[in-house]
Amino acid sequence: MRYPTRPVPPVPTSALALATAAITVVTGSAVAAQPADAVETTAAPPASLPEPTGPSPVGTTDLHLVDTGREDIWFGGDRELVVTLWYPARTDAGRTAPYLTEAESEAVLAQEGYGHLPADTLTRVRTNAVADVPPLRTDGGLPLVVFSPGAGMSRTWTSAFAEELASHGFAVAGVDHRHEAAAVEFPDGLVERCGACETQRWEEGAVNRADDVTFLLDELERGGTWRWSDLLDTGRAGMAGHSWGGSATAQTLLTEDRVHAGLNLDGPYYPAQSEGGIDKPLALLANGQGRPWEGWGERWAGLTGWRQWIEVTGSGHSNVLDRGVLMEQLGLRDTLGSEQWRAQFGDLPVERGLDLVRAYATAYFDHHLRGGEQPLLDDPESVHPELVVVDPGTR
Repeated sequence: MRYPTRPVPPVPTSALALATAAITVVTGSAVAAQPADAVETTAAPPASLPEPTGPSPVGTTDLHLVDTGREDIWFGGDRELVVTLWYPARTDAGRTAPYLTEAESEAVLAQEGYGHLPADTLTRVRTNAVADVPPLRTDGGLPLVVFSPGAGMSRTWTSAFAEELASHGFAVAGVDHRHEAAAVEFPDGLVERCGACETQRWEEGAVNRADDVTFLLDELERGGTWRWSDLLDTGRAGMAGHSWGGSATAQTLLTEDRVHAGLNLDGPYYPAQSEGGIDKPLALLANGQGRPWEGWGERWAGLTGWRQWIEVTGSGHSNVLDRGVLMEQLGLRDTLGSEQWRAQFGDLPVERGLDLVRAYATAYFDHHLRGGEQPLLDDPESVHPELVVVDPGTR
């Protein structure tokens, strides 16, 4: 088992730093966990994800996918993904899924310097999804949204976002791209660090992630990956991504015909992602602190389909993450420092910031994947005053 060792970084002052600061990015050597008696532990208060607002109960399952036809660009070998599916379920009866595995919880707490909490603290976070229950059957299949996390973050940190979409009838596939997420336990028991983060090959990594999405859709369509994969509408999918995952979302719109709409949650566009026309819907939810990312203007100019640029007033870089909500519940907010907290979550109450992202994403994918009428997209500020439409010509 590998455990992260690098301490929390200083307050981010650049777009690159913001890409990796939402959780500590691990770039050093792996070491064994501290002995159990090295730090005196204290009982953790109960913590839970915000409840989803949709009418359907939520189911979830995990997949491990290996692309034997493609070499991993970071460290060689077959390309591997760990994927969590969230989906509308037929029933809420059953075992609620744990938030993290025991090994992941221990690794995250060790890397963040929270050794005073029991190692299993993050396994006991209450989720709203039941493990491995049958999904709903709907005419035309369940619309699918692929989610790509930021650098050094795992799919699990966006569970509340995914549960919300699932409760409104979407299937969500959260993807941990191997060597780009932390901490992620693989079936062999290895807990991975973000080894790719130290390379800073952000543009190439976004292209690689788009290839991961193509592989994921291919695997779901083959039908052997998940027993109910035939219920997923993979031919007209959406994609959302945070930070580095936002870059990958634009890249996927450029290269994957089955992905018809994209939502970038405060991510940059490097040259490969900002060049070339996109005639599909693409929206940007930007932080509210006046920190423009690389390539935003260039990518906007090349959008010929539906487009929207929203600044979330008072927000930080990482409002889509569960992390702020859980840190408050676990009494850890002050450990981050006020400046870094503001960079990540802004001045909004953390649940409000998360709710705004969830509301916009639900409206966005309902309209662009299902044809639903959504006043929120017509006039976002009239529905939620914090969602301010940006005119790029004034920037």
